[in-house]
Amino acid sequence: MSQILLEDRSGERHLLLGNEAIVRGAIEAGIAFVSCYPGTPSSEVPDTFYRLAPQGDYYFEYSVNEKVAMEVAGGAALGGVPSLVTMKHVGVNVAADPLMTLAYIGTPGGLVILSADDPGCHSSQNEQDNRYYARLAGLACLEPATAQECKDMTKEALRLSVKYEQPVLLRTTTRVNHLRGPVEFAAIEPVKTAVGKGDFAKNPGRFVPVPAVARVRHRVLLEKLEELQKEAEKSPLNRTWGTGNVGVIASGISRAYLKDILTEHPQFKCKVLELGFTYPEPEKLILEFLKGVEKVVILEELEPLLENKVRELIQKNSLDVQIFGKNDGLPLFGEYSTALVAKVLAKALDSDLPQVKPWNQDVADLPQRPPNLCPGCPHRSTYYAVRKIFGDDAVYSNDIGCYTLGLLPPLKMADFLLCMGSSVSAGSGMARAIGKPVVAFIGDSTFFHSGITGLINAVYNNHDLLLVVLDNRTTAMTGHQPHPGVDRTIHGQSPTSLEIEPIVRACGVEHVRKVKALNQNAVQKALQEFKELRGVRVLIAEDPCPLYARRVLGRKFTQIAYIDESCDNCLECVQNLACPAFYVHEGEVKINPVLCIGCMLCVQICKHIKGKVREAKG
Repeated sequence: MSQILLEDRSGERHLLLGNEAIVRGAIEAGIAFVSCYPGTPSSEVPDTFYRLAPQGDYYFEYSVNEKVAMEVAGGAALGGVPSLVTMKHVGVNVAADPLMTLAYIGTPGGLVILSADDPGCHSSQNEQDNRYYARLAGLACLEPATAQECKDMTKEALRLSVKYEQPVLLRTTTRVNHLRGPVEFAAIEPVKTAVGKGDFAKNPGRFVPVPAVARVRHRVLLEKLEELQKEAEKSPLNRTWGTGNVGVIASGISRAYLKDILTEHPQFKCKVLELGFTYPEPEKLILEFLKGVEKVVILEELEPLLENKVRELIQKNSLDVQIFGKNDGLPLFGEYSTALVAKVLAKALDSDLPQVKPWNQDVADLPQRPPNLCPGCPHRSTYYAVRKIFGDDAVYSNDIGCYTLGLLPPLKMADFLLCMGSSVSAGSGMARAIGKPVVAFIGDSTFFHSGITGLINAVYNNHDLLLVVLDNRTTAMTGHQPHPGVDRTIHGQSPTSLEIEPIVRACGVEHVRKVKALNQNAVQKALQEFKELRGVRVLIAEDPCPLYARRVLGRKFTQIAYIDESCDNCLECVQNLACPAFYVHEGEVKINPVLCIGCMLCVQICKHIKGKVREAKG
């Protein structure tokens, strides 16, 4: 499927994931530079660019964090190269510093910023609404609701960015990123300015925002927003349809829910204003719409941004229109649904509530599955050892990654967590505050993302912290993307890789150990040594993610664990190791041979568990 995204198949229709459609839209628009930091729900966008990169007419990179990704893409756009940078919603927080200045100085080559928001916190620590960033930075904002719109709006975002020389925000949500729908391809435009062919016209009066320049550029930004508002007023991405004295203004995925309800229940008669180009708001279009209705329902997930604008327009123009918004059954949290939209529509229309066929099973009805590390995950071995040595005497500062899955008993390796890269610095503050042992955990990808600066700070300020780098040789949580520390990618051997241990030493850390994570004795011995020391200590526990080892490195797992007949069923392995491959059947401990990956960790903690050669599949 991925390869056809590069082919000029104008007029053909293909079933695409929303994220794949974004890639196709960027390619059709002639994108030349793509950077990212992977984060669900955006990950398939850069991963697809990555797979296609050897044949594509663009440059692609996984950057070490979102701020760097924004800066390299911003630099390329300043050099006249059409650029795209992708990240999840919380990543924009990391990238906010360069983003705010890029909005001032502008991006002559064109820059599209994909912000993949996550209403409902499917894979995130919060559900912030990044439409606020459009308003904060002064960016035009487009919000697709279908796979076709994902493609079309990506193209339109780049067109607007090039025309106005301003960055444009493409804001998606989880449901849009991961829906699948038909997409009609258009012709692929040739790359106007390829990487290496750009040109930068020096203009310090624009591109060097010292205060005197910044004051001028702020006024320029405001003028650009006025021009973009005129674009929004006439944009085909904003459209009115339907009839009736009850209006509905909808944005984002809410538009798809609304269409489903109105198609399934034709008794609902209403006039609809769909907004795809949502900022700057098309005030004249909205005002004209409001003048034709007695009631208006505002459908937008999370924050009431459109609703507040509608209330402002109604108040300023003394209109008599009743609003159904966040105080009428529409929540400030989570995702909307067809059932929710039907409920508020029925209320506005004074109609009976129809029976709405649920498209998804209610989460509460699904079997509960607690977060857990995979069978064979080397993090389990390290966590088991840390609990053996420190128990509940230490406070555990955790970070964003697979290792957060060690949250629950029996491992209980997460007492607090803030954001990517925070475990080192937040752990330092905690240790200083409580005067008790603090053990911080960070993954290898996150170490490069933003852990290094926290480590330098910890050394400089002489904090008392044990940092455990859980190095599984990949970015496992988001799909095994490479990072500066890996030596192999899906395209083969990486020409360069950075070792964590020398970097840690270069940061000024004196006490550093590197061990194999699955070597339980070595991990416990190192931890015991560090427990007796003070200051910044770093343990690097290295072993590859078993899924990465199998899929990318091509490693064969030849062993399997089994329970010996001498087992006394003390349940140590079940209750304290909690590997998913273990289970109890009729009072006896068993190992599921399908789940066991042969890491042999359990063999090291119990004499009744043995290893044997895995039987070849017939």
